[in-house]
Amino acid sequence: MAASSLISTNFRSSPTFSSLPSFSRFPNRKLVTFPLSKSFSLHKSPSSTSSPILSLLHHKTQKRSLIPYKTYCPPCLHKLLLTTKNPFSTALDSLLILCTSVALALSLFITDVDPASAFVVTPPRKLQSDELATVQLFQENTPSVVYITNLAARQDAFTLDVFEVPQGSGSGFVWDKDGHVVTNYHVIRGASDLRVTLADQSTFDAKVVGFDQDKDVAVLHVDAPKDKLRPIPIGVSADLLVGQKVFAIGNPFGLDHTLTTGVISGLRREISSAATGRPIQDVIQTDAAINPGNSGGPLLDSTGSLIGINTAIYSPSGASSGVGFSIPVDTVNGIVDQLVRFGKVTRPVLGIKFAPDQSVEQLGVSGVLVLDAPANGPAGKAGLLPTKRDAYGRLILGDIITSVNGKKVSNGSDLYRILDQCKVGDKVTVEVLRGDQKEKIPVVLEPKADET
Repeated sequence: MAASSLISTNFRSSPTFSSLPSFSRFPNRKLVTFPLSKSFSLHKSPSSTSSPILSLLHHKTQKRSLIPYKTYCPPCLHKLLLTTKNPFSTALDSLLILCTSVALALSLFITDVDPASAFVVTPPRKLQSDELATVQLFQENTPSVVYITNLAARQDAFTLDVFEVPQGSGSGFVWDKDGHVVTNYHVIRGASDLRVTLADQSTFDAKVVGFDQDKDVAVLHVDAPKDKLRPIPIGVSADLLVGQKVFAIGNPFGLDHTLTTGVISGLRREISSAATGRPIQDVIQTDAAINPGNSGGPLLDSTGSLIGINTAIYSPSGASSGVGFSIPVDTVNGIVDQLVRFGKVTRPVLGIKFAPDQSVEQLGVSGVLVLDAPANGPAGKAGLLPTKRDAYGRLILGDIITSVNGKKVSNGSDLYRILDQCKVGDKVTVEVLRGDQKEKIPVVLEPKADET
């Protein structure tokens, strides 16, 4: 409004009135008089290029009659200038505001604009194609990953009350719509109770269906509504390649649904089971960050299909060092199928206890030294001799297994690897070194005694 307001002023000194008594309280202030005979804009004088309306107003103002001179002190003059307004300029300002408001309203009605975003401009976030694929993979597979809490019963020393405390946690994933959840055995080991938390934060008590200590795999069951269960897509691990992208989803350090990415660093690795020490073959090595709490979580390929279960890391510090291991899905598939159907894994054994590999190496021979062969076991029935002491306490070495079915056995891992390829009831030929002689003994494989 100030841009179009015009105030006619003309300042002139008036010493004649400097001694008036009415202004004696301002002895040091100069008095000025002004007539409104000549126009002068406080902001911008109208020029030849200004609006005709403003020019007309300016012209009319110049022809107005002179107002008698009055003498004002500077404060009074300032107050007068602030309160003096041209009625024509006020009307013109109001008209301009009205026209602007009408034009804006019409533009909103004519243009198809969302009211919420009419004045807010949010540029879309630009993601690369590989980023979009990773985001989509995480969003589609997160509902299949669960958080598992291991609870242990403890008794108060003073009140003797029994209560449950969390003693560990891990990850898992939904296997089917029937409520089966797959995880690592070491995640649930020693638990008195287990709780499974789904992606929507709903929690259910879980029961153990079965487990395989040798391969570190366990299957749980939860009574959850089927609409809450989203099974993870099952892939294939036989055709994996080194350098292939992989994605690990889990709950490291209790932080739920964390995604880490990496590549396959190696294939056909071998690690030992945390529970029994039995070797796990064909393990996938990856540099995707796997930390405590990731155990039991899925390892996915770029299509979002399961290719392994994250089970272990190689780290002196206990945190991720870029060397993680996953049990291949082809191994897991057969184990889970047996656990769901029978509640156990029927794996053939020779029924022996053998010495550590270092002890056999000290003897200067290659093979597996039999320490014990129970008489009711497969090896005992077939006639394998265990290690024992004579009447004088001298150690008499037992049979040393050098091959099974013609396949060389150099250590315990070789023996386990051969037996994993056999079935219960198979007859195998075991070649042993007995003293200085080699003998071949047929043995019928049987399941573990506690699995019969």
